[in-house]
Amino acid sequence: MKSNEFLRAVRDHPDWFYIIHYSSASLFEPDAEAGALSPRITAVVVRHYESGQTVSFAIHTEAETLGISRDNIEAHYDEIERQILNRFYDFVRDRREKFWVHWNMRNVTFGFEHLEHRYRVLNKADPPSIPVEVRLNLNDILKGIYGLDYASHPRLTTLMDLNGGRVQGYLAGKDEAEAFKAKDFIRMNTSTIAKVGFLSYLISLAKRGKLKTEGWGLLNFADRMLSSRTARLVALIASVIGIGVGVVQGALWAGYLKL
Repeated sequence: MKSNEFLRAVRDHPDWFYIIHYSSASLFEPDAEAGALSPRITAVVVRHYESGQTVSFAIHTEAETLGISRDNIEAHYDEIERQILNRFYDFVRDRREKFWVHWNMRNVTFGFEHLEHRYRVLNKADPPSIPVEVRLNLNDILKGIYGLDYASHPRLTTLMDLNGGRVQGYLAGKDEAEAFKAKDFIRMNTSTIAKVGFLSYLISLAKRGKLKTEGWGLLNFADRMLSSRTARLVALIASVIGIGVGVVQGALWAGYLKL
């Protein structure tokens, strides 16, 4: 789906879209002590855009479901992570034809491929993967709409600062890794939920033409110009006058009116 088609599709069919984000032990420091060569998945969160309903698959909740105490979580990481991924892909199975909006989940380091890889490692089988064609990177979509310079790095936190401030519970990637080391799994999951909620908020702002960005392209300028009620009223009056002038000119051309 092209960037210029995305917002129209969201307006017309909001039920088609699911927003996904996840957290892992660390992007760059796999859990070597537990024998993992790739970072463990600690939480996967999915939000249905239209309803706002959010489902979460996380270490602390799955451990509780399995009857594993907090003190014994580390000894059962494989079992708990397997449960996280099994329940996530059970959720995915009947929704694979929907659109899955994400933030830079593009490869095996951080992305759908990473989730699939960990599933294969733990289950020795292939998951019901989400087709590449329905994975929509919101970062790329915003670049297509607002230009490459729409926000400075790190873009997600920049957009938070521009559009109301840091979301409560939000942790940067490095802070999430530290939370994992401290076994603060609830805090990690809360951060992942906060990010999914903010991605949904970004889509809603962009859909209404209210998203604030740093870029100075033509579209950004137009959005700023039309952000106030006065500017929108002026634009409406100008449009009405333009239509009226067009009608008069058409009548003159057709010979219905004479000056």
